[in-house]
Amino acid sequence: MSTQREKIIKKALEILRKNPDGIRYADLVKRIKNELPKIKEKNIYGTVYNLQRRLPYQVEKPERGLFRFIFRREVKISDEGKGTDEVDITKKGKRGILLEENFYKKFADYLIDNLGECTKAIPMGGSVFEYKWGTPDVIGVYKFQETDPVRPLPEIISAEIKTDTNQLITAFGQACSYKLFSHKVYLVIPQSAGDIDKSRLESLCYRFGLGLITFDSTNKESPNFQIRTRAIKSEPDYFYVNEYLRRLDKKDLEKLF
Repeated sequence: MSTQREKIIKKALEILRKNPDGIRYADLVKRIKNELPKIKEKNIYGTVYNLQRRLPYQVEKPERGLFRFIFRREVKISDEGKGTDEVDITKKGKRGILLEENFYKKFADYLIDNLGECTKAIPMGGSVFEYKWGTPDVIGVYKFQETDPVRPLPEIISAEIKTDTNQLITAFGQACSYKLFSHKVYLVIPQSAGDIDKSRLESLCYRFGLGLITFDSTNKESPNFQIRTRAIKSEPDYFYVNEYLRRLDKKDLEKLF
């Protein structure tokens, strides 16, 4: 026989599945109460308030007070103007441009070995975090050593890589959105971008604290990353840090931390 808590959780999941855009805390409690009138409202509140912690792979809180069911879906590599035929990252895009995925691993290594910004970094891309503009192409962590006299919290570093010079402003917007959960963010653009575009982006990156890197987008074997502006550290919103990191695959989380 199901316990009271199990009944509440089961009903909450049922309601959340039917409302893919999410439901506010008070409204969710009200709906559960209507469906389960014999259960006291205070017990429903007590069970639901941390539902995302009880069921981290089924329920999320994309913002404070909002619960949403996590619909697992197959991650496909796609972007504006791209078709599913471009999932093979060894191919080029429709305009003969090398796909960004070709450079993820190279830049992850660059963050560790050249810039020294990360102690661990992994390629991401796709829609792992399942939000528009929410998934960086590369995510890394800088952890201080156990022997260091002072050991602050780990720092999260994210990067947005673009190979298409027609999407530089889109890339800048995406990079800015990563500051929600990252201490440092890098924007990585083709060296072939126009001088005026690069100058403007450099100024914007400086004002918003983003790092700017250029690279040879025609050479996936030796992209020759060049730094123009270093990222400035800022504190992320730790509510979103936890929400996003919970979405990482356990193996990726273990690699980073």
